[in-house]
Amino acid sequence: MEDAKEKDKKSVKQIYISILALTLMNVTIIAGIGNDVQQAFYGLASVTYFAIGAICFFIPTALVAAELASGWSNRGGIFRWVGEGLGKGWALTCLLILWFQTMINFGMGMPSYAATIMFYTPMYNKAVQFAQHPQHEVLIMTGFIILYWVLTFVATKGVKAFSSVAKYGVLIGTFIPLALMVILTIVWLCQGHAPAIPMTPKGLIPKWNGMSTLALAAGVFFSYTGIDMNAAHIKQLRHPEKDFTTAMFFSIILVFLIFVVGTVIIAMVVPEKQINVIYTLNTVFRTLGATIGIPWLYMVLVWAGLCNVLASVITNMAGPSFMLGQAGGSGFLPKWFQEKNKHQMPAHLMYTQIAGMTIIAYLVKLLPNVEGFVIMLTQTITVLYMFYYILMFITFLRLRYDQPNRPRPFKVPGGKVGAWIVAGLGLISSVFGIVLAIYPPAQVKAEVGSPVTYVVTICILVALILAICFIMYQLSKKHPEWVDPHNKFAPFTWEIEGLKKPGKALSNVPTTVMSKDQNPMGMPIKRHYGPDEQAAAKLVKEANENKLTPTDN
Repeated sequence: MEDAKEKDKKSVKQIYISILALTLMNVTIIAGIGNDVQQAFYGLASVTYFAIGAICFFIPTALVAAELASGWSNRGGIFRWVGEGLGKGWALTCLLILWFQTMINFGMGMPSYAATIMFYTPMYNKAVQFAQHPQHEVLIMTGFIILYWVLTFVATKGVKAFSSVAKYGVLIGTFIPLALMVILTIVWLCQGHAPAIPMTPKGLIPKWNGMSTLALAAGVFFSYTGIDMNAAHIKQLRHPEKDFTTAMFFSIILVFLIFVVGTVIIAMVVPEKQINVIYTLNTVFRTLGATIGIPWLYMVLVWAGLCNVLASVITNMAGPSFMLGQAGGSGFLPKWFQEKNKHQMPAHLMYTQIAGMTIIAYLVKLLPNVEGFVIMLTQTITVLYMFYYILMFITFLRLRYDQPNRPRPFKVPGGKVGAWIVAGLGLISSVFGIVLAIYPPAQVKAEVGSPVTYVVTICILVALILAICFIMYQLSKKHPEWVDPHNKFAPFTWEIEGLKKPGKALSNVPTTVMSKDQNPMGMPIKRHYGPDEQAAAKLVKEANENKLTPTDN
């Protein structure tokens, strides 16, 4: 018996991830120097755009997620938080939106890889020619799709496997190339080269170009999405409340630096008229490499960048499915989708997602009007993702009022005024993003047909995914047999308190205490707490100091 207990203890220790690993997983999901090229069109003004995006969206999102994670640190992430504030239906909607947007995003982005295949060789000029006039695209794309299937297989091996890949992938594919960019740019400038943009304070002021200027600002907001995604792994941290918050703040700093430093260097080295979204980053490395006599440096960094792609795919394919699979065991998914492998990963759900991604990739490549299709899918994702964040910000405000005494080791500073300012900025930014996503761009007639077609198609796609969310929730209520009696989700606090839906509760009992030794979600509550039950001051103090032992539920 003792041996068995020791083995159990070891198995628990094996799923812990460090603050550094979670920080790098966050950075992998959000940032990468490949994302900087598009913003480089705007020169030094891109710094201002990134700063606005960070202040209005990224920091509010991180602060809100940190408070929610510290107060409601049981498994579930966004599902747990929104379920506490708005109920189970909206909670499931958030997870399904996250799952679908990952599938669509990877699927529609897949064809672009086919055009870059020659940059993995030292033949730069041929690589540029191929990128401008690619051949055998479907065949090359198929090779990348096979790679994605292999990466999904790796992700099914558990959190330890993909957290390690994410950690080393982002180091090799992002931080080392970024450090080289900085060093070589200094050498480049010392050799007498002049920046392609004016490096003056005046350059920080964005130029007004009508709706396209606003669209860029909304695009920057979308660049910052995803910092809450890894909340799925909060129980793999040794001290969930404290460690998750710490990782959030490190992530904010690193992501901002990656975006700003990479974008400004690209804008300095490559003139605006020569910027090409597909291969400009390789042009930058070729130019900077030439300063030390190795113009083929771009090829080395293309291979290093592949490591970041691997890390990004594994993290993104694992996170949403892992979270949705956990919630599914509480009765929200059919049994087949809930099934976990020996590594406790929902392999069926993950393979379903990669299958959907594969279908979308071939649709994008084989449809006659690829550009229009991609634009509408991109904007559909933006609308859904911004709606997801609207639900999170509303939940944050509601829990401040409905559960004001619930211990939160981290609180957004400034009391209720601070909470409204932070959540208000996030809500306005999210609504702003939705409006601009639906607003037809200038090129819509050539690529889609008409503004009406554009708007109607996006609304239909959004409505379709929301309808799937609604139908799945209604089906779950009719299939109590979907509940896994051994699932690891603790009940919501309002369920433990005997309420039928989220409501006012003045209780100061920590969520970890309320959920300890309870039956899993979907099963009868073992021990009820009153909505206004008060815990001893010592217990609350220990909760705020992170001294409580996390539960497995």
